[in-house]
Amino acid sequence: MKLEKSAAAFALAKKFMPGGVNSPVRSYSNVDCNPPFISCAKGSYIFDIDGNNYIDYVGSWGPMILGHAHEKIVAALKKAVERGTSYGAPTELETQLAALVQKFYPSMQVMRMVNSGTEATMSALRVARGFTNREKIVKFIGCYHGHSDSLLVNAGSGAATFGEPSSPGVTRGTAKDTLALPYNDIDAVKKVFDNNGEEIAAVIVEPVAGNMGLVLPEENFLQNLRDVTKKFGSLLIFDEVMSGFRIDVQGKYKITPDLTCLGKIIGGGLPCAAYGGRADIMRNVSPDGRIYQAGTLSGNPLAMTAGIETLKILADTPNFTENLTARTSKLLQEIKKVASVEIQTPQAGSMFAIFFSGKKVKNYADAAASNQAQFKKFFISMLEQGIYLAPSQFETLFVSAAHSDADFEKTVAAAKIAFGELI
Repeated sequence: MKLEKSAAAFALAKKFMPGGVNSPVRSYSNVDCNPPFISCAKGSYIFDIDGNNYIDYVGSWGPMILGHAHEKIVAALKKAVERGTSYGAPTELETQLAALVQKFYPSMQVMRMVNSGTEATMSALRVARGFTNREKIVKFIGCYHGHSDSLLVNAGSGAATFGEPSSPGVTRGTAKDTLALPYNDIDAVKKVFDNNGEEIAAVIVEPVAGNMGLVLPEENFLQNLRDVTKKFGSLLIFDEVMSGFRIDVQGKYKITPDLTCLGKIIGGGLPCAAYGGRADIMRNVSPDGRIYQAGTLSGNPLAMTAGIETLKILADTPNFTENLTARTSKLLQEIKKVASVEIQTPQAGSMFAIFFSGKKVKNYADAAASNQAQFKKFFISMLEQGIYLAPSQFETLFVSAAHSDADFEKTVAAAKIAFGELI
């Protein structure tokens, strides 16, 4: 596979942007090769400027559940563009999308549209602190909730660690109120609440963790979070920026969080996110209340249009989630059959991961202990065979409705070769 044009484009990009990219993982620094530069995408495929095509299991990091350039979404966007790209004023589109979201997420009684998952989680935490009049929050090691200051913290060993900044530019004063705990460790949660419960505004969690690879919640973990937060008067925030609309987490686990954060799919591939929840909490957001949050492009008509069309298709297609989940399971079964090394293939709906480990992955430490060298070789082999995976062991992969049986067959055949190269 030739990537000469991509290499030249990457070299030029490095002159203008840190690492040549606008989001770090795109640099491919974890896999010691240059990234292909993409020219276009359609269905389950993306195409680079060197003329190579790839079956795409990244899907723009999750949003493209219907595949790239879906005809109905493209047609709707063409009409929307002709009406103007931004107004900075209310439109009916915002209400239409909110009503659709509420059909999927009844717990979101009142919501606010924003532009990114980072904005959604940052805003939800501000609301939680303002509503409870408390300052501390609990997060889990390996759960990424965007790059706002209070969430960029490191945690060491032990039941609970007060936050230390993991990025220059984040002050210790900001980070100190973040308590980072191991995912799936409810004993650590109970201990930290016993010691700090009256000061904790909220627990924020990816109910299905998708930022350390894919890690599923252990039995009763989410229920225990719900119980302990209620006991101490703290809020429970579900970050479903990644899992949203791919798996009915709140229905499956029968948990109603106080606030929910959504992103990615909600915008149909355009910048859009939302946070919302109980009306008595959300009515404290300005202008109804005193908790401030605003955004020039929040509710942008193009993003609203793409989101509406996407959610309409999901809502109007019988058994959409069940069928896509079953197809994802089938793909993973076939991949496991051809694996010649030990792997773990956790799945949640149409999300999945491949860990090179003989041990079930329950938290970040388990994920970090998987064989990174094997992953790197596997990734490069798959890329060279035209299979586009995330260039990090700590990212989740996605199946879209556009993936065909032929795509799966090619993927499994490539995986067989890639696994064989690891022996």
